[in-house]
Amino acid sequence: MPGTARVDARRNHDLLLAAAREAFAEHGTDASLRDIARQAGVGIGTLYRHFPTREALLEALLRSRFDALRDRADELSQAPAPGEALLTWLSELAAGSVTYRGLPESVMTALRDDRSQLHASCAAMRAAGGRLLDRAQAAGEVRGDVTAAQLLALAAGLAWAGEQSADPVAMIRQLLSIAMQGLATR
Repeated sequence: MPGTARVDARRNHDLLLAAAREAFAEHGTDASLRDIARQAGVGIGTLYRHFPTREALLEALLRSRFDALRDRADELSQAPAPGEALLTWLSELAAGSVTYRGLPESVMTALRDDRSQLHASCAAMRAAGGRLLDRAQAAGEVRGDVTAAQLLALAAGLAWAGEQSADPVAMIRQLLSIAMQGLATR
């Protein structure tokens, strides 16, 4: 019997993630958790047993995406042009952040609250971007007074602007081009 409980728990976990992915894509990160549970075919108590907070649910959905962004930062740290590597990473971060309306705000809020279940993933992503920033600054391609926290705030702002546009990726690309001119050393 215990094996059946584990299989059911795993199935419910997967159903909740699938329902959350769909709900957050359609309604943003403020989508109703009750509706997510209903869509998954489970009770709200089951949702809270698996994901005690909205941030825990978001973290579970975003973990692989954030891991990929950190891996991408590591990969780009070997690129010959540090400024271009930073631009590429920022573009990918901002473009990925428009997947769920409200995600940029959730990330920035989690970064300010080290008790948030989303905090560790966001902080690790900020650190990965910080390493790219440090490299671009050491190469003299980016101003030395820019911090990793400011960089993530910039990406969140770009993603928010993208959310307001009919073509989010194009908007992010245009604004990022402008921002990189401001980040460049003179």
